[in-house]
Amino acid sequence: MAPSHRMNVLAFGTFDGVHPGHENFFEQASKLGNLTVVIARDATVQAVKHRTPDHDEATRQALVQAQPTVQKAILGNTGNKYDVILAEKPDIIALGYDQTHFTEKLASWLAEHLPDTQVVRLEPFHPDKYKTSKRYINK
Repeated sequence: MAPSHRMNVLAFGTFDGVHPGHENFFEQASKLGNLTVVIARDATVQAVKHRTPDHDEATRQALVQAQPTVQKAILGNTGNKYDVILAEKPDIIALGYDQTHFTEKLASWLAEHLPDTQVVRLEPFHPDKYKTSKRYINK
């Protein structure tokens, strides 16, 4: 009998320092298959979140790559954000429970370009304590 195919999973985020919420996110996503994490570029973080990340993109990539449940950490594209999805051809895209940036048109884009790719929304892990963006409220 041939070995079963392990799914390729793609996840996205800023990951400006890795906290237990991120570790739980990686753990949940890795249970779905081999996990590749796309790290938002510094310019993308600035454009989307209107702030500079605490850690530069290379540091954030290294922090994520060091996680035992992450097979590969790569930097996102500076142009078309969907190009990395075409390059990686994931079986599953794992989204955080509150992830909305660049996801509004994801289902329709996948239907046209990679119709067999599934989107899975992961469960929150103590969002009142570990939601990174809460650090920047009233700053």
